[in-house]
Amino acid sequence: MERELRIYIAEDDVGVIDTLRDFIEDQGLGEVVGSSEDDGGDALQIAALQPDLILIDFLMPGQDGAELVRRLREKGCRAKCIMLSQVTQKDMIAKAYDAGIDFFLNKPINIVELRAVIGTVVRQLENERTIEALRRVLFSGQQAVPQDTDEESRRKINNILASVGMAGEKGSADILNLCLFVKREQKSLQQESIRELCSELSDNPKSMEQRMRRAIAVGLTNLAHLGLEDFLNESFTRYGSTLFRFEEVRAEMDLIRGKKDYGGKPSIKKFIESLMQLAEQDS
Repeated sequence: MERELRIYIAEDDVGVIDTLRDFIEDQGLGEVVGSSEDDGGDALQIAALQPDLILIDFLMPGQDGAELVRRLREKGCRAKCIMLSQVTQKDMIAKAYDAGIDFFLNKPINIVELRAVIGTVVRQLENERTIEALRRVLFSGQQAVPQDTDEESRRKINNILASVGMAGEKGSADILNLCLFVKREQKSLQQESIRELCSELSDNPKSMEQRMRRAIAVGLTNLAHLGLEDFLNESFTRYGSTLFRFEEVRAEMDLIRGKKDYGGKPSIKKFIESLMQLAEQDS
């Protein structure tokens, strides 16, 4: 990243604040630019500090963490938010995600997991800034980087799909063709739906979309298994935080462990956009 990760801590236990601050600074994970106790602090004041990441306790007196996140989003704060809580009820966790959090970690805090999630945040921010820079260049009509040939793009995309165990799935060929079509024709994933794009490639766009969805679900499950076996697995750390939202991977892992009766629900559009971005970055 161009600058050190700016982190804010909203927590009603000063001991937890001190522990988190020491861990973050000792591990070189970023700079703690502020903290607040009791009710978590004022959303406007927190947003003014322009943090990249906010660690938020769910249960605080005065206002809960979900309400604080909601107010932050209303103020236009785009910081990544990690909710920290002992809460295990599905409706409460759903409330936090509805408010706009990015990750949910259970207390007591697992330091290894926290470090991994902060690493995920760093990669997400880097990807978002790269995508935004590319969009600015494309909008200005300038060429950002040399364009890959279809064959180079095909090789890179296939390598990524193979890394997450999707190469043998029928829908992977559809995903590859869609990526090459979007790139070649300079289609906008923001302006066109997946079904609309599929209709330009297939006489049965619904079936094509279903094949891609099933293939992506296989990739999600494979990554979740990798994460359960080794949280530091190279494919898991690289693709689990880019091709999918981390909470989707976490939900899939919980399903496999029998802790939940539902898994992640990945977005085809998010997967395709991230896959193309990774292929552009791949050397």
